[in-house]
Amino acid sequence: MAMTEHAPAPASEGRPAPASLRDWLAPPVPGSALLGWLGPLLVTVFAGFLRFDRLGVPKAVVFDETYYAKDALALLKFGWEHNTVKDADKLLIANPDAHIWANGPSFVAHPPFGKWMIAIGEFLFGATPFGWRFTAALCGTLSVLILCRVARRMTGSTLLGCAAGLLLALDGLQFVTSRAALLDIFVMFWILAGFACLVADRDRARRQLADRIGSDAPSAFGPMVLHGWRFGAGICLGLAVATKWTGLFYVAAFGIMVVFWDFGARRAAGVRRPLAGAVLLDALPAFGQLVLIGAGTYLATWWGWIFRPGGWGRGEVASFAPLRPIEALPDLWRYHAEMLNFHTGLDSEHPYQSWPWDWPILRRPVAFFYTEPDGRLCGAERCSREILGIGTPALWWGGLIALVMTAVLWLVLRDWRAGAIVLGFLAGWLSWFPSAFSDRTMFLFYATPMLPFMVLAIVLVLGYLIGPARGASVPRAALDGTLMKEPAAVAPRRVAGAAAAGAFVLVVLANFAYFYPILAAKVMPYDDWHARIWFGSWI
Repeated sequence: MAMTEHAPAPASEGRPAPASLRDWLAPPVPGSALLGWLGPLLVTVFAGFLRFDRLGVPKAVVFDETYYAKDALALLKFGWEHNTVKDADKLLIANPDAHIWANGPSFVAHPPFGKWMIAIGEFLFGATPFGWRFTAALCGTLSVLILCRVARRMTGSTLLGCAAGLLLALDGLQFVTSRAALLDIFVMFWILAGFACLVADRDRARRQLADRIGSDAPSAFGPMVLHGWRFGAGICLGLAVATKWTGLFYVAAFGIMVVFWDFGARRAAGVRRPLAGAVLLDALPAFGQLVLIGAGTYLATWWGWIFRPGGWGRGEVASFAPLRPIEALPDLWRYHAEMLNFHTGLDSEHPYQSWPWDWPILRRPVAFFYTEPDGRLCGAERCSREILGIGTPALWWGGLIALVMTAVLWLVLRDWRAGAIVLGFLAGWLSWFPSAFSDRTMFLFYATPMLPFMVLAIVLVLGYLIGPARGASVPRAALDGTLMKEPAAVAPRRVAGAAAAGAFVLVVLANFAYFYPILAAKVMPYDDWHARIWFGSWI
């Protein structure tokens, strides 16, 4: 097939055609590569300071740390979760080396990998509040760096990439879950890392496709393309599922997404049978890379339970030699059936429970920790000290508007970036609706994996608002990612757009600073605390 058959179509008036098929399929990210790393790293340092500062405060077991901190410690000692004595929390706070173990293994309703991650901090720093929160803070910080780089790649702007990372760093819910030994921050981290691998693979694979179109022998399906980054995505998504099963919805959503990406790339390259080529040459390998690699990764995270007999549900297998792990698989299957029964039957009422349709509007946050210390500590008659698991309202409510606009960009302009963002958000949101209708107990912090996609929606809309630089080459809002020259941008429009974008970021910054005391357990007068509780449902 001649190269001319795949050349980009002639440009319309004022929009010159791209220089090559490679630029047409995978527009390069403009700007300095050095600044592309330096800016995100500076934002990450800022996020890390926020998360690690006073990480051991309060010196207490907050909310569900009562489960995961002790389970992580049991994994280090036994390889599987173990029952603890009644006052284990108090014993650990008083003495990290206290003996807290009762008889027998404990049944746990979540896979072990998130608790293994918590265990890393306990191994390094002991069974202290800082120790069991360390890895959560690390992952919360690194997720800011990953989002900076992903947003930069998707928008073609280092500034917008840094804005995305900064907005994530300033979200209250991400901040709180980064400073507590819970599982949801790890689910978010691995889903974001998997998404980053897929976005990087999209660019790399499209460049390969462009290079091979003219060099390979003609084929109705197009050339074979290697998707190396998808192996990384499969591992990351497998680790997300190995933390909480909600990661399964992202495996399905991202699997569908990459098929559409591959079909769009082959169609844009002029392949005669793009759908068949995408299914045969891309989708089948993708199934192995995302599903099979993910499943293998998931199974590997159960190594402690498999290789160290004695865990819950092992039955007679507990007497087998540790080097015969295949014997444990039937019991592992039964264990999973019990886990599924637990999740489908979990309907006990909780004072902080909320429903998925409540989450975007922040109707019912979760009080992770609350005390009223001595008034002398704040210079008032009454003091308050709280960790409130709530998103930064300016970010979330602005994000709702941005998500609606992003959906319009997807439907009207067929912007692939908008489609990926909406899909990522919906995979973490709509998947909870069936459980809500069956009255399953759930909480606002279950929305943590949705946060990066909300932020991406915001920066995508801000990018459209600002517009391209004068005469800059930018990816057009098309399914095939066409690169076109924009006409010279009108300076007042860019100035106004940049001012509006900057103002939004400043509002989020101010809003986070205002809420910071009730996110980080700062002692404050009761009246100041109450001023930050905007609605009765927040108490």
